[in-house]
Amino acid sequence: MRRSAPVLALLFCAATALAQEPRLKPPSGAPVTISADRIEGYANQEASASGNAVLRQDDVSISADRLRYLYATDEVQASGNVRVERGGDRLSGTGLRLRVHDSVGEFDHADYAFTRPGRKGYAPVSTRGTADVIKLEGKDKYHFENATLTTCKPGNNDWYLQVGELDVDMTRNLGVAHRGKLVFKDITLAYLPWVDFPLNNQRKSGFLPPSIGSSGKSGVEVSTPFYLNLAPNRDLTITPRELSKRGLQLASEFRYLDRNYDGDARIETMSHDRVANINRYAFAFKHNQRFSNELSGYLNVNKVSDDNYFRDLSTRINITSQTTLPRDGMLTYAGGWWTATARAQRFQTLQDPANPVTPPYDRLPQFTLNATRQYVGGLDLAWKSEFVRFDRGVGFVGPGPLITTGGVDTSGVIGSRLTAYPSASLPLILPGAYLTPKLGLHSTSYSLERNPSGISDTIQRTVPIASVDGGLTFERDAKLLGQNYRQTLEPRLYYLYVPYVDQSRIPLFDTGLADFNYAQIFSENLFNGGDRIADANQLTIAATTRILSPSSGQELLKATVGQRNYFHNQQVALNDQTPVRTDKTSDFLAALSGRIANHWTLDSAVQYNPHRNYFDRLGIGARFQPEMSKVLNLGYRFARGSDQVAALNQIDVSAQWPLGGGWSGVGRYNYSLYDGRLIEGLGGFEYNAGCWIGRVVLQRFAAASGTSTSAFFVQLELNGFSRLGSNPLETLKRNIPGYGRLNQIRPDQTRSDSLPFDFYE
Repeated sequence: MRRSAPVLALLFCAATALAQEPRLKPPSGAPVTISADRIEGYANQEASASGNAVLRQDDVSISADRLRYLYATDEVQASGNVRVERGGDRLSGTGLRLRVHDSVGEFDHADYAFTRPGRKGYAPVSTRGTADVIKLEGKDKYHFENATLTTCKPGNNDWYLQVGELDVDMTRNLGVAHRGKLVFKDITLAYLPWVDFPLNNQRKSGFLPPSIGSSGKSGVEVSTPFYLNLAPNRDLTITPRELSKRGLQLASEFRYLDRNYDGDARIETMSHDRVANINRYAFAFKHNQRFSNELSGYLNVNKVSDDNYFRDLSTRINITSQTTLPRDGMLTYAGGWWTATARAQRFQTLQDPANPVTPPYDRLPQFTLNATRQYVGGLDLAWKSEFVRFDRGVGFVGPGPLITTGGVDTSGVIGSRLTAYPSASLPLILPGAYLTPKLGLHSTSYSLERNPSGISDTIQRTVPIASVDGGLTFERDAKLLGQNYRQTLEPRLYYLYVPYVDQSRIPLFDTGLADFNYAQIFSENLFNGGDRIADANQLTIAATTRILSPSSGQELLKATVGQRNYFHNQQVALNDQTPVRTDKTSDFLAALSGRIANHWTLDSAVQYNPHRNYFDRLGIGARFQPEMSKVLNLGYRFARGSDQVAALNQIDVSAQWPLGGGWSGVGRYNYSLYDGRLIEGLGGFEYNAGCWIGRVVLQRFAAASGTSTSAFFVQLELNGFSRLGSNPLETLKRNIPGYGRLNQIRPDQTRSDSLPFDFYE
C-alpha cells in the first residue's frame, strides 16, 4: 500500500471511513464529499474509494463499486454498478468518466430515467430507456447512442422509440432522434429517419401525428397537421385534409395571445369538391383588444362559400346546425359611471331548404350610451340610450313565413331607431329587507324607408314605466340527515305598471318574445329588443330558500318558486300572428339545484300551466361523479309549442365509466321522442395502460332536417410522446359533461403556471 508524508497522506480503513468523510475543495464548484468502505489518496490531488463508494457535490450523487476523483480536473472515474442521481435524473451503468461540476463525461452501457413536470393540469412525465453510450454534455444535456426511449414503467415495454442517436436537452424540454423507429406491442408503427419531440407534452414545432377517420358524407378522412410554435404566445397550424369522396381540403389556424389582445384566424379551402362540384372555402377571424384601461374592442368576422358548407364538411353538431354567421366589430369606452359603444354588424345566413329562416337585420351602425349614478340626493339615476340603423339588401324577400304588422307586410322595411330611457330609483335597505321603487320614461323615435302604403316614415313612442321591488331575508340553523346547516328564506314581491301604447305600426327589427324564466318574471318587458314595450299591471310573487354550509357559507342547495299575477289583459302583441295573454296568472315556475347527496348534483326547472293543467316546459338534469374520469349524466327536456303540441321532448344520457382492467366506456344517447329520431349518439371505449391510452369512438348526429352523418375515431396516445390517429377528445368533452382525461390529475393537484397566458390544446 502506497504511503506519503503524514501531512499529505490520507489512508482510511473500513472501520473509520464513514465517520471521517474527506471534504475536498476543487478549483471551481462546491466541495466534494466522498464516503466508502475504504478511501485512500493524496490531499489536493486525488482520492480513490472502493466498497459502497459514494461521491456528492451539490445535488449530484455518484455511487459505484470503485471510484477515483482527480482534484485538478474535478474528474471522477467510476466502475462497477455505477449510479448517478441528480434532481429527477437517474443513470446507471458499468463505467463512468465525468467532470462533476461541468457535468461533462461519458457513461457506458447505461440505463436512464428522467422525470420532468407535465403540462399544466397533468402528472409529471417520467422517461426511461437504455443506451450503449450516454454522453453528458453539460447541465441537463445528453447524447445517447443505440438507445431506446419510453414512458412505460420498468418491466413494461408496450411502446418504445428505438434510435441510433438521441439528443436530449432538458433545458428546452426537447428530444431529437436519428435513425429511429416507433414500436408498439412489438409492431413497428413508423420509421423515423429524423424526429424531434417535446419531453413533457409541451407545444413544439413539427409534424403532428396524422389523424385518420371517416364520415358518411365525406368518406375516409386523413389529416396531416404541421404545427409551428412561433412564440410562447403565438402558433400556426397548417392541416392538409384528404377526404376520399370529396378531395383535398387545406386548413390553417393562427392563434395569438398577449396581455392587451388575443385572437385567432382560421381559413379552410377546397379547390374542387367532387361531390358538390364547386369550389369551397371558410374563413373565421376573432380578435379582442384592450387599447387602454377605458377603451377596448373586438372583431368577429365569419364567411363560408355556400349554405351547406358545415353540413357537408364538419363533424360537430353545434357547427352543422349554424344558420347565421356574424360579421361584427365593436368599440367600448368605459368612463367609470358611464359606458359608450360603437358597433357594426352584418350576417351571412345559411339556408336549409327543409327549414328556411328569415335573415336578421344588419346593424350599420349602432351606438349606445349608458350611465348610472348612485346616491344622488338619495336616488340612483340611470340613463340608457341607443341609435341604430337597420338595413337589408335592396329587393330583399324573406324566405320564411309572411309576418305582418298592423295588417301589412313590413319585412322589407329599413330605417333608424333612436331610444332614450332615463330612470330614477330610491333604494331603501335595512338589515334583512329592501324596497326599491323606480320610475322611468322610455322614448323612441323611428325614421323608416321602403314602407308599405299606410305606414308613416316617422313614428314616435313614449311609454312611462313604474315598478316597486322588495324582499326579505330570514335565516335559521337547521339540521338535515344529522348534519348542521344554515337555511335562508327569501320572499320577494315585484310590481310593474306600464300603460298601453299602440305600437301596431312599428316594424320588427330585432324584437321577439323573451324566454319565460325566473329572471324574466322580474323584468320590465316580456319582449326582448326595442320595438315592443308590453303593457303591464302585474305583481310577481316569488321565494327562494338556500341551504348553506355554516363554516364556509358555500351554497349547497337552492330552491325557487315564482308566479306573475295580472290585473288586466295584455294588449300589445308582437305582430298580427301572435296572440295576446288573457289569463290572470302566468305559468308557475319552480327550480331546484345543488348537491342532493354525496357525489350527486341536480339541476331542474319546471314551468307549469295551472289553467290547462299541463307542463309547458320541464328540464331535469342529474350528475353522479364520485371521482375524476367517472361520471354519469341523466337529462330530460320537454317544451310545448304554440300549438300545444310538444315541440321538444328529449332524453339525454351520457357517461364515462371504468369497466375494470384499465378499460372505460364512454357514451351519449340524445333521442327526440317528438321526432322519433336520434339527435346525437356516441359510443366507444378507452383503455389506460399507464404509459399509453387507446380510444375507439363512433359518433352519429343529425346534420339537417331528415339527414344524419357519422364519424369514427381511433386514437393511440403515447404518454409524454405523441398521439396517433383521429382525435375524439373535443367530441368527448362536448358530449359528456364532466368528462376527464384518463392521464389528467385532479384539479386540486394542478400546478400554477407563471405565464400570464395559457393556450388551449
